[in-house]
Amino acid sequence: MRDQLERLIQEMLDRGVHYEDARREFERIFITRALQRSKGSVHDAAELLGLHRNTVARKMAEYRIRRA
Repeated sequence: MRDQLERLIQEMLDRGVHYEDARREFERIFITRALQRSKGSVHDAAELLGLHRNTVARKMAEYRIRRA
């Protein structure tokens, strides 16, 4: 996984992707996938992510993520 991440980061830098844009996109996708895996349960997604459920709910609002 580390090698894949290294390649992805290199590609993003080559394309001029800014850190903040990459971080936001990663966070949005990571939360979305955790919600899909937990069948829309914010509590279960928060546990998967190691975050408090209020943090996940706040991020969902920030990124306009809906439950699966």
